[in-house]
Amino acid sequence: MKLARVNTCLLIAIFLIDSFVIVFPFLPALMFQQQIKSPEAKQIQKTVVSQSLPHSIDATAAQLLIPAMVLDEPIHEGKNLRTLRQGLWRLPYTSTPDKGGNTVIVAHRFTYTNPRGTFYHLDKVKVGDPIAILWHGKKYTYTIDQVRQVPPTQTSVEAATKEARLTLYTCTPLWNPKDRLVVTASLETIE
Repeated sequence: MKLARVNTCLLIAIFLIDSFVIVFPFLPALMFQQQIKSPEAKQIQKTVVSQSLPHSIDATAAQLLIPAMVLDEPIHEGKNLRTLRQGLWRLPYTSTPDKGGNTVIVAHRFTYTNPRGTFYHLDKVKVGDPIAILWHGKKYTYTIDQVRQVPPTQTSVEAATKEARLTLYTCTPLWNPKDRLVVTASLETIE
């Protein structure tokens, strides 16, 4: 009788853990439906499309704003992969918005330790969507011109360019991240 109770408790525990592992990755997608309607989403959109700088911009700030993702996050600088754990990482061997060329920013999409990675919703952006970078006292506004999936061996997405460009990428798909989801955007304005 005692062994039957232990077995029942273990079975319930296994069921709960399995349910958690299966459902946990879907929680950010469910929460996104509420986020897209939030005042924060409206504020991000307003900041990106307005013709002026936000009043509270820090002269040393590095911030990425993507209205379609309800994303307003700092861009981290660092020389190795540990920086990627902090969120958005500008690859150190790529350009910066103020220098022109190809600025490449990467982030995790999903990990079990951080289910809603910074680029979890990168698949929500579309060609024509606006993106902005607040970079050292200026706002650089870009328009997405391409969204594609490439193998991780296609490192040409990080290559230098003559024109000012922004490249964002993360692993995809969520369950078997064997490829990269790459978003490229062209510079429109500097304010």
